[in-house]
Amino acid sequence: MTAVNGKEALERLSRHEVALIVSDWMMPVMNGVELCRAVRSDCNYSHIPFILLTAKTDNFSKIEGLNCGADAYVEKPFSVNYLEARIHNLVEMRKLLREKFSQTPLEPINTIAPNPVDDQFLTQLTNIIEENFSNPELSVDFLANRMGISRSGLYAKIKTLANVTPNELIQLTRLKKAAKLLAENKYRINEICYMVGFNSSSYFSKCFQRQFGMKPGEFTPHSL
Repeated sequence: MTAVNGKEALERLSRHEVALIVSDWMMPVMNGVELCRAVRSDCNYSHIPFILLTAKTDNFSKIEGLNCGADAYVEKPFSVNYLEARIHNLVEMRKLLREKFSQTPLEPINTIAPNPVDDQFLTQLTNIIEENFSNPELSVDFLANRMGISRSGLYAKIKTLANVTPNELIQLTRLKKAAKLLAENKYRINEICYMVGFNSSSYFSKCFQRQFGMKPGEFTPHSL
């Protein structure tokens, strides 16, 4: 998908799901830096990786390019192979961060937030989930409504940031909260099970082991 300027790119973003943005700096109507700032300030798009292309090589321009929220700054002229390598590295780095977050019990969710807007989004989302562990209405629709985002928008955002579905993130949030409570060593495992919204201690143990590779009784902060 292509656009001739930043304004047109934003219009296309409103109608299509985009996995990554590669933008030139110099464009009419709205340039690449302005587009990047607009993308980063909108919760619906802020999670999308953004690569800025430019012929500007002075330090001031480089700093401006990175300060607007771009994930990478590629100077012209460049080879297609080089651009592909930067894209691959960016995608792989995010993948590694998602895997570490998913597999490490005490890894905080903000480690997968690529920018302040998404950090705030994920923090708010996690707080809503934790506050509603015992709420039978806790669901994707419930979260989308509380976050002020469409169901499809929530799905796309969480999938990009965490590589899980919203329902899987709810489950993962329960398990990570359980790990924090286990680390405090104040509660029995069956108590923690119900505190984080599980109705069966055996099912809780099974989910915990499947997610983190160990049973709740085997977990300590030093077992990682």
